[in-house]
Amino acid sequence: MGATPRVVRTARFDAQVQVPVAIVGGGACGLVAALALKQAGVDALVLERDATPSGSTALSSGFIPAAGTRVQATQGIQDSVAQFAQDIEHKAKGTAAPHLVQAYTRAAAPALDHLAGLGLRFEVLDGFLYPGHRVHRMHTLPQRTGAALVAALLAAAHQAKVDVLTSARVVELHVDAADRILGIGVERPGGEIERVGCEVLVLACNGFGGNAELVGELLPAMRDATFAGHAGNDGSAILWGRQLGAATADLGGYQGHGSWVVPQGALMTWAVMMEGGVQLNARGARFHDETQGYSEAAVEVLAQPGGTAWNVFGDRQLALAREFPDFREAEAAGALRTAAGREELANIISCDPAALAPEIARFGPPFHAVRVTGALFHTQGGLDIDANCRVRRPDGSVFPNLLAAGGAARGVSGNAVWGYLSGNGLLSAVAGGWIAAQTAAGQVETGTVS
Repeated sequence: MGATPRVVRTARFDAQVQVPVAIVGGGACGLVAALALKQAGVDALVLERDATPSGSTALSSGFIPAAGTRVQATQGIQDSVAQFAQDIEHKAKGTAAPHLVQAYTRAAAPALDHLAGLGLRFEVLDGFLYPGHRVHRMHTLPQRTGAALVAALLAAAHQAKVDVLTSARVVELHVDAADRILGIGVERPGGEIERVGCEVLVLACNGFGGNAELVGELLPAMRDATFAGHAGNDGSAILWGRQLGAATADLGGYQGHGSWVVPQGALMTWAVMMEGGVQLNARGARFHDETQGYSEAAVEVLAQPGGTAWNVFGDRQLALAREFPDFREAEAAGALRTAAGREELANIISCDPAALAPEIARFGPPFHAVRVTGALFHTQGGLDIDANCRVRRPDGSVFPNLLAAGGAARGVSGNAVWGYLSGNGLLSAVAGGWIAAQTAAGQVETGTVS
């Protein structure tokens, strides 16, 4: 499957299949949108490039921030949309798109409550706070993995009889002279192109982190960083947008992570840092404030000698880390090193014992250490959209029946790595998918395309 994403201008489109709504991408955003559309009585076809839906969601921790959910109320957690929005705006230093901050923070709770009604058993992590959140609002399934989240969404979609077509890579958008989407060209495993007509098209195909050319152009600081995201982040939405003359926004925003375990290649939870762990470089020095956030930590780690660092922590933080499946897998693969004292820790890091940061005294001995690097997970910029997820042109007008959400669209992290608040990616996916579904349903029911 190697065709280049392209826009085909045409006055007529002969579809082999016609659907009310076509959704490009079967990750959290696409599946949430399809489930919401089904609730509204509108059929949608989800087109997923992989044989099994996964996307960036499956590679994430699967934590979704939301304020005012029934699960929070059950756990006695007091939160509000206003407080959630303030936390997002504070992390992004006022640079996050205000209309999306308001739209997403308002939509997140209804979306999660709806999913809970479909059988997804959410709970709120309440043992620690992620950077930038003043309230416990990270919702997770008991398995605490993104893979479990995708599997649960897919199971709900099957139960609701949502049509999901896999091994189906959308490579063509067919558009008339008025910029109305007529249909799409779908590349199948044998190389043939199938034509699907639609009344409304939702782009839920994520960002451009897997497109080395676009990363080099738009995110030079991450040009040589490990990409820990999904290959489906190929920039299709931006490439189509450029051909259509659509506006883009916040293309300098992205989620990095300063705790990608090497050489095992796994994500280590930042909860260890928030609970007192420190990052030391090859000289044994602590080089930044870990509590500022794991996204900007990626840049800090990459700037150290060799582009790596050591996560150093004690027994209490180790017990917390072992609550997360990703860490347990990395530990089983040999990532964890344990030192009985300062000299042994210095030998692990290959530094002078006298140079070890004084902060390690807060949790040891014994000392535990994991070698990490900075990685690019997913991008936070994309097609510019309004509060209803309608794709906009540079003059602010909207395309008749083209919607975008999740990683395909601009997020709420502003235009730099430091603007990313923990969970912003899945917030955009889940809340954006929910909002896009409401918009698409309204357009289908009323027959409007503007």
